[in-house]
Amino acid sequence: MSERVVPVRAGGLVALAAADGVWASLTAGSAVPTASAVFTCFPSDVRPRRYVLLGACVVELVRTGDDRWSVPEAEVRRAAAAWNAVEMDARDLVRIGPFRGVPEQERAGGTLRDWRRRISRELQEADRPGHQVGHEPGPRTHLAGVDWRRLLVQRSRDGVERSWWLPRSVVRLLDAAEHTETEWLHTTRACKADTAATEQHRRPRAADSQSTTGVNGPTIPQRPYTGELRGQLYSLLSRKPGMSRQVAGWVCAICGTAPAAVLDHCHEHGYVRAPVCPSCNTLERPDHLYDNDIRVAGRYRRLFGTDAVGWLRHWHRCPGCRTRTTLPLPHLAAWTAHTATRTLRPTHPGSRGRKPCGVLRVSWTGSQNTPRSCLLTVSVDFCPFGEHRILAQVPYREAVEQFRTWLAETAPAVAAAAGPDRLDGLPAEPRPVIVDSNGEGQALF
Repeated sequence: MSERVVPVRAGGLVALAAADGVWASLTAGSAVPTASAVFTCFPSDVRPRRYVLLGACVVELVRTGDDRWSVPEAEVRRAAAAWNAVEMDARDLVRIGPFRGVPEQERAGGTLRDWRRRISRELQEADRPGHQVGHEPGPRTHLAGVDWRRLLVQRSRDGVERSWWLPRSVVRLLDAAEHTETEWLHTTRACKADTAATEQHRRPRAADSQSTTGVNGPTIPQRPYTGELRGQLYSLLSRKPGMSRQVAGWVCAICGTAPAAVLDHCHEHGYVRAPVCPSCNTLERPDHLYDNDIRVAGRYRRLFGTDAVGWLRHWHRCPGCRTRTTLPLPHLAAWTAHTATRTLRPTHPGSRGRKPCGVLRVSWTGSQNTPRSCLLTVSVDFCPFGEHRILAQVPYREAVEQFRTWLAETAPAVAAAAGPDRLDGLPAEPRPVIVDSNGEGQALF
């Protein structure tokens, strides 16, 4: 999806207004709604070149002999075909902001990508007194051709705190679009620098024409992650200069397709798991309602179902979780509600047979540092008949043992790599179980 577009400069050119008409007709039935006037409202400019970003395709504009801008129709059709291939589940939502509590080093690592900040800034400006809603031409007109306003879902808690959500497939599309544009700009600026150097020295420089050096330094080719950061603490690694650039050189360690943007790490133990894309990072994050309360979202059917082996292997990249053969407390709580107590969840008759009642929620008292007193409470919200408030109360130690048994059955290779499981039980008092090789003495428990 991230290939660079090389426009055909002879024949097949259409005016920008006509290109808008072709684009609108070709994408009329697409799952992802498109914005209007994508060519005539705000074409991006990297002088002396001008381009339009449509999803993950860069379409360059061509200046004709009459000093007007046109666009190759074949490239418009190619971008439309890629756009129409995107499938969207409007119920699978990803939070895109605001993230006021994100640490600065994580923000620099890509947790808030540019398009997320742009949407957040526009929504916040719209709330200011005296702001007039309009669709004037300018940088806010569209975002890679996506009419994101038709897809945005706003949620609020207690009528005050708001959050903004987009479908996951759209988030992936916008992340791919941003990566494509970034790489295209690096290549374009590198070519401009090579051309200027050639003219200055008046001699051919074939080696420089193949350079991938841009204004921000060398472009690192994307490569699979093979455990280069294993066992390192996020608190130290995230402060290293150039780490964001290094992370962007990997492909997401989970989906294996999108470019990585953030370092996923275990919040209990502090260890880096792997570089991942923003979409997979959001998929992995529990839906916290409060500090000790999460809602068990539909995506857990994948995390603990069809894609369980891959996710369990990813979570156990943390040495603390692997040694204890368990998961971080929020993930373990979600697993307990979704898997261990599945048979306890009531069902109600529906139009297509019986369906599970309400929405699962799990809360806990205490923490993994005091396992003897930690208790998980699984309940059902939004029961249509006002019933089934509390389904089960599971002690933390019991939940850990149930998870170990399930892990051995579901992912034997992951379970075999974990341990030691010969410990009599979790410690009553917090104590380290793995020596911190980085010298800061961070205890895992």
